[in-house]
Amino acid sequence: MGTIPTPPDEQARSIFDGLGYELAGTGPEFSATRDWKEVHVSAVADTSVPLDGGRYRCFVTWSEQTEELQETLQRADPGFEWAVIGVSEDGDYEVTRAPPVS
Repeated sequence: MGTIPTPPDEQARSIFDGLGYELAGTGPEFSATRDWKEVHVSAVADTSVPLDGGRYRCFVTWSEQTEELQETLQRADPGFEWAVIGVSEDGDYEVTRAPPVS
């Protein structure tokens, strides 16, 4: 039996903290606020993502899952702006999909 992947919540917190956001909440779901913008962050280990909560959403997942997660979100066409960050086990990360700049 394989291991069940855990969401990269510690990595997600580290990324947003390093970018100067104030964090609120515990676990894989939290909010990150900087200046006027509040982002609802979800650290996920697969493509079953919550599609509620907030105008701005960021999904943080393992690098191997980013493409599939983006496809899931595009098919769902949620009513909020969203971004996907892929993290590797060594802590490196890449924003693989970000909302268009207005």
